[in-house]
Amino acid sequence: MQIENIQFEQEGTIMYITINREKYLNALNKKTILELNHVLSLCESDDSIRVLIITGSGDKAFVAGADIKEFASFNRREGTELSRFGHELLFDKIATYTKPVIAAINGYALGGGLELALAAQIRIASNNAKMGQPEVTLGVIPGYGGTQRLTQLVGKGKAMELILTGEMISANEALKIGMVNYVVSQEDLMLKAIEIANKIAANSPRAVRKSIQAINATYGNIGLLKEIELFGSCFGTEEFQEGVTAFLEKRKPNF
Repeated sequence: MQIENIQFEQEGTIMYITINREKYLNALNKKTILELNHVLSLCESDDSIRVLIITGSGDKAFVAGADIKEFASFNRREGTELSRFGHELLFDKIATYTKPVIAAINGYALGGGLELALAAQIRIASNNAKMGQPEVTLGVIPGYGGTQRLTQLVGKGKAMELILTGEMISANEALKIGMVNYVVSQEDLMLKAIEIANKIAANSPRAVRKSIQAINATYGNIGLLKEIELFGSCFGTEEFQEGVTAFLEKRKPNF
């Protein structure tokens, strides 16, 4: 596969993966998801890699969401397939990955970008980071695991507030509610990620893998399947058309 949208490099036991679409605030499009899936598959079979660190290029965004232009005209069936595609190839793959994935959140993590971070086993944010699930402003719901994984991390009440208002929160607020593990300066972000990665890499790979499996066993996939269905049902509606049109026209939607 020709890799265009991500950069990856191994140093010691750590694989560094950078989503490299800085011009588009590292927004996730279909090609980027496919490329990430490809690299994750390569890393999974390489025993020399113990931990993965994912971040975004530049200092503005980790991932500022999905590439809305790609699905602005989708109908219900296409919207459902979009969600299922993302779940299977990337978000569920990371959540159930056999090696720990650390998300180094270096700026905006919105929509699918926050969902990518939520799927990781550990999250570290720089103090300039902003996080949120603004999908309701587009006439849809989080479709890449946000309704489930955010609730698991921060509790039902706070997840309801964040998803229903669509508001962004600061890195310090995210730390306070348990969305991220640490908040550090921009300069120290990768240093903190590497520190944690090295601690993990020094442990038994088998025990680390089994620990991830055991913790994940607490959570079923019924909610994720319902999310896919409900996400798809939002597509093709008048509210969806108004939401994405307003976004692309850079104005507030009129619901």
